[in-house]
Amino acid sequence: MRCLMQMGGDGRSYVRRSAKPRLLLITPDFPPVHGGIQLLAHRLAAGMGGFDTRVVALRSPGAAEFDDDSDLATRRVGALSRAQPVRNLALNAAALREALAFRPHVTLSAHIVASPAAACIARLLGARTVQYFYAKEIPRRRRLAAFAARRAHASIAISSYTAGLIEATGASGVDVRLIAPGVDLPDDPSPHSPGRPTFVTVARLADRYKGHDVLLASLTAVRERVPDVEWVVIGDGPLRPELEARADALGVADAVRFLGAVDDGERDRWLRCADVLAMPSRLPACGLAGEGFGIVYLEAAAYGKPVVAGNVGGAVDAVADGVSGLLVDPADPGAVADAIATLLLDRGLARRLGSSGAERARRFAWPVIAGRVEALLLEQLGKRVADSDAGPGAGGGADS
Repeated sequence: MRCLMQMGGDGRSYVRRSAKPRLLLITPDFPPVHGGIQLLAHRLAAGMGGFDTRVVALRSPGAAEFDDDSDLATRRVGALSRAQPVRNLALNAAALREALAFRPHVTLSAHIVASPAAACIARLLGARTVQYFYAKEIPRRRRLAAFAARRAHASIAISSYTAGLIEATGASGVDVRLIAPGVDLPDDPSPHSPGRPTFVTVARLADRYKGHDVLLASLTAVRERVPDVEWVVIGDGPLRPELEARADALGVADAVRFLGAVDDGERDRWLRCADVLAMPSRLPACGLAGEGFGIVYLEAAAYGKPVVAGNVGGAVDAVADGVSGLLVDPADPGAVADAIATLLLDRGLARRLGSSGAERARRFAWPVIAGRVEALLLEQLGKRVADSDAGPGAGGGADS
């Protein structure tokens, strides 16, 4: 394979493998910061071996150390002290500069805030563009989302709910593909006993639609059927003081354990220990978006745990009702309580749903999902080649 040494815009030297098509992945979210988009962007960049991949991402605490330990060619930009809009502008400017040097054949924009750079790269270099969509960002930035969908050659929606949000922007006639996020399968999914009936919720305490308030309201009814139940709450955020006070007011504080933010190992330990994962996400008011998918449902399923989820939003794609968990009305504490208590008491049902969920989670393993995204990118590369073969003005621009 012919290799060339190329100096990136951050002064680091990268090996450029000219035998592979070049992919530029632009993302505001990337490890070591934790989060669903961060994980998705990293797993795709690391898992798509068919491309010579370059990543442009925003700088974050610990990023230099993370990148030094990584095999990925990553350029970080944006001062940590700057406001987010300014950092997003820096991301787009840096991505355009990187593209002029790297000459990508395909661009993957991992968030709509990167879509202006992706559109410019397509126009200047003829690179095909694939755009990711999740949920909350679409109604919050409706015009930018519509722009991103129209300018991309193809878009990835993480659920059918997300695809509907894209359509609602008015971006009609665009190419939208449904590709769910992936899940890391555990090396050892064997269960550990928590010592008492336990259900767990894993989510930041920042979005009311996640359903922590409904879980609190349902807990008294759960305790009537399962007196020694414990609810373990993993995650931190501005809603925590309010939820703790509400637990005291309802007289259920002794059955709730707020763990706050924990590392991945501690989270996984609780996914092994708990009997059930419950997160009855609902649709927010005022036209805001709810759960785009809910990767934690698959993470719990990978450990063989049944889940209780809301029957709306992306959870409908993430959870197979009656197969990997129970979908209920997320605004009805009684329905939520009945589902949780039923799974805690009916061990046969819980084992059946957990086993089916684990089997289903394997179909969402990151190598499988990365392969699907890579296939879409290669499809776009083929269309770019076809455009180039059609002659001048048909779309080619980047060097081969």
